[in-house]
Amino acid sequence: MGLYQDWKDCAQAEREQQEHDAFWKDYFALETENYKKLLARHDAVKRGRLGDLAAEFGMDEKTFAGFLDGINSSLRTELDLESLESDTEVSLDIDYEKLYFNMHEAKADWLYELPEWEGVLSPERRREITREFRASKIYVNPNKIGRNDPCPCGSGKKYKQCCGKSA
Repeated sequence: MGLYQDWKDCAQAEREQQEHDAFWKDYFALETENYKKLLARHDAVKRGRLGDLAAEFGMDEKTFAGFLDGINSSLRTELDLESLESDTEVSLDIDYEKLYFNMHEAKADWLYELPEWEGVLSPERRREITREFRASKIYVNPNKIGRNDPCPCGSGKKYKQCCGKSA
């Protein structure tokens, strides 16, 4: 069984609510510290064996596999999580704009509000990415007929003056 499967089993284990909350509180605290480190050194790509990186980030290997699961879709080259082992070479080449967007997707406000983002993305760019995220969640029906659009019956009249009158 690989590290990623071990992480999934641990994360999904049956626990009392208090234990569950404590488990995730501890994980999110470690995750936050890791993102602070990555954002502080955003110009450098972290590379190395998974075991060495886990130790550098203050996590055990299984928990670090969980961290990699969270950041994987923000990497320029995604990792094969199922094949992760202690000696797997890992490259954390992060697309920071995508990471910021994905943090919104995960509703991780404790991460996208970190002050360390100041040196990575400008406030204007962060606002723009936030707008893009919000716009991506709004459904627009492309088949809806506007009241001032030409009527689909082919009369040449505006919809509001033709078939839309009786609608």
